[in-house]
Amino acid sequence: MNTSRRALLGAAVAGAAGAALGLPATAHAASWQQKWAPSASSDGLGAFETVEDDRADSHPAGHPHILATGDNWRFTMHMVDRDTSTDRQRQEVTGLRTSSGSYLKWNEGQTWRVTYSMYIPSSLKATTTFTHIMQMKQPGNGTSPIVTQSLRRVSGRQTIELTLPVSGTLIGRTDLDSLHDTWTDVDFQIKVGNGSAGSVRWILRSGGRTLIDASKAGVDTFLADRVRPKWGIYRSLGDTSGSLQDTYLLLTDLRGYQLV
Repeated sequence: MNTSRRALLGAAVAGAAGAALGLPATAHAASWQQKWAPSASSDGLGAFETVEDDRADSHPAGHPHILATGDNWRFTMHMVDRDTSTDRQRQEVTGLRTSSGSYLKWNEGQTWRVTYSMYIPSSLKATTTFTHIMQMKQPGNGTSPIVTQSLRRVSGRQTIELTLPVSGTLIGRTDLDSLHDTWTDVDFQIKVGNGSAGSVRWILRSGGRTLIDASKAGVDTFLADRVRPKWGIYRSLGDTSGSLQDTYLLLTDLRGYQLV
């Protein structure tokens, strides 16, 4: 990641702590404390709580589908890859690991933030069904996603969006075309709250421009246990636009912060 993008992300984190959603005015003195700052080159896949690389063992010749390469984490998806449910594909990592025996837990009532840069190649297209590149979920099999960052076709147009699937709430959406084949900075914030006690904020920046800055308070961002982030490619094979092909996703400069 170049110096200017890193400086922009750092300034955004430092400057927005007091504006975190869902906090009373008296909480203006709270600040973001960095809790997670892995390096792809030194931590590799040990940066994450779990790694879901072809968990159905559908394509052994393609292993590894998830790996650290230089300063980036790479998620590769082949058309032949299948998840345990064979109508979809999944190559994802979960959680924020801080040591071999410890990882961060996002609990109810807490406010968390992740920043990172992502490279979406033109081969990773929006689809008519789901293509998620980030999720927030309760750990465990079969649990519904709480938040999804997705590549979706809307009236034929390629977009990237953030939604709360349980309530069907669209937080924001912007064109995907300008994000293809370039690095985009992501700033995601969540107050973990049940019922109407939660909030989210989603910011995308690229080339020194803010592409979207969308937020929503008074929303449900908690199911049970805790919230755990996921990154990678998780997509349905039911797309009707002909957009599916071999592709990949790159992530770098992952950082995690808690508002305290």
